Amino acid sequence: MSTTANAPQSLSSKARDMRVAVVRTLWNSKITEPLMAGALEEFKSAGLEAVDVDTFEVPGAIELTFAASKLIETGLYDAIVVLGCVIRGGTPHFDYVCQSVTQGITHLNAECDIPVIFGVLTVDNEQDAIDRAGGKEGNKGAEAARAALLMYDFVEQVEDI
Repeated sequence: MSTTANAPQSLSSKARDMRVAVVRTLWNSKITEPLMAGALEEFKSAGLEAVDVDTFEVPGAIELTFAASKLIETGLYDAIVVLGCVIRGGTPHFDYVCQSVTQGITHLNAECDIPVIFGVLTVDNEQDAIDRAGGKEGNKGAEAARAALLMYDFVEQVEDI
């Protein structure tokens, strides 16, 4: 089995009867708005209808884990994508926030039956974030949506075993 550093570029063209929730942070909205737009466009390109994708907003990155947990409890979704942006500052707050949201989402993935896709940028400066929110490094929101689609396919494949 080989692995590459790049995310998969293509998806099967099969129809998906899939419902997704996308949660973005209001903090650093200059970055999270284009991440959300990239995710929504990716879902649309994959054939999902607007009614199949629900969007939500929370104040900041720490709240993403709670939001994802509540959405899982509804039983309505086949995947959840969380989008945020944490920019390093001059205090250790960056490290605490990044560690908290990473561990929270990891815990949900380990304990729950649906994938929660981590689309949180953790960057050193605003330019790094801009580059990853539709700039020269692509759109990580679109990549997170692509990961949700691939994980939906994976779950279906495993359930067919």
